[in-house]
Amino acid sequence: MTYQPFETIEAGRMSRWLVTCDHATNIVPPSVNGGDLGIAPLDMARHIAWDPGAAGVARRLAEVLGAPYVASRFSRLVIDPNRGEDDPTLVMRLYDGTVIPANRAVDEAETLRRLAAFWRPYDAELARLARRPGTVFVSVHSFTPRLAGRDPRPWQIGILHAADDRLARPLIDRLRREPDLCVGENEPYGGHLPGDAIDRHAIANGLPNVLIELRNDVIATEADQIGWAERLAPILTGVLVETGL
Repeated sequence: MTYQPFETIEAGRMSRWLVTCDHATNIVPPSVNGGDLGIAPLDMARHIAWDPGAAGVARRLAEVLGAPYVASRFSRLVIDPNRGEDDPTLVMRLYDGTVIPANRAVDEAETLRRLAAFWRPYDAELARLARRPGTVFVSVHSFTPRLAGRDPRPWQIGILHAADDRLARPLIDRLRREPDLCVGENEPYGGHLPGDAIDRHAIANGLPNVLIELRNDVIATEADQIGWAERLAPILTGVLVETGL
């Protein structure tokens, strides 16, 4: 089977929603150092290489919403599709205390090759799907319960937004009415980075948007992922109706 840098599911899905997962997998394509970045399998399973659990949530969420789904099929350590082309962290050499041997000597030529082979095809697919009239852009990510040497993170879910909080603000308010949830606003990360996927495809085009971060220990199993997706889908639908976006 020919390697494809993204996965798309869209047949018969006609709702306004677009569900994306930028860090869906920890795949290292064979064309990158023979498919091995030189770090231990346990490190490749960590959040430094992908967003554990996020793809399962996003895939089921898209199914319930009747929405197109698109996800990357390369590790964020190969090249990060949620960074702008000129971002200095596009190819990480050190992440959360782990050195990435295959990235230490990456030069401009190799960065350009990875952009052409992986980043740009995924980016073009995002752009194609975001051009549908009335698109509402939802990006699903996950975060680790604790970074090395840092305090534990209490939030089960975080909602990230920049200045455009038309969807994010009412979603945060709605989620905070759930008695069992600790909801972070721009936690554990702040807003959006210039040139990230939502900036490029939603904010630049005036699309309602939200980035959902789930703590990866609460979506560790397939059942957890399905449960969160099925919980979030009616909440998102209700908020969209209430806002009239």
